[in-house]
Amino acid sequence: MRVAIGNDHRGYALKVALAPHVQRLGHGLVDVGSSNGDTVDYPDYAKAVGQLIAEGSVDRGILVCGTGIGVSIAANKVRGVRAARCGSVEDAHLARSHNDANVLCLSGAFEPKAAQAIVDEFLATPFETGGRHARRVSKIVLMEQAEEGRPTQVR
Repeated sequence: MRVAIGNDHRGYALKVALAPHVQRLGHGLVDVGSSNGDTVDYPDYAKAVGQLIAEGSVDRGILVCGTGIGVSIAANKVRGVRAARCGSVEDAHLARSHNDANVLCLSGAFEPKAAQAIVDEFLATPFETGGRHARRVSKIVLMEQAEEGRPTQVR
């Protein structure tokens, strides 16, 4: 599997711990994150990972910022991205199995071992195709399609 990883300044240290772990699991890794701890804007990195997902260059993405919330909000603006901020292994399992999430969003405050366990679950868990979960994800896709062509409104 090919995985994109991105981070802002508050996610840099955790990204440095996660990137080799993902590679040790046997996955290809594309690092589009910040290369140091200097202050940067998380939407730029969420967009970079989201675009790789949307164009099919990678299968999954991992984003890390201070809370995981900002990158989740930003990544979900990219069509085809289903980003989930996960705080536990169970969250990661359900995000994949029920929601077919393709981008995992994490808080940079996680201890590396805890984050690695969440990443492991996110990368290993398949989507439960068919049934109610597929129907619900299909409705999300239809919502995205309905938004195409509409002018963006700033509120």
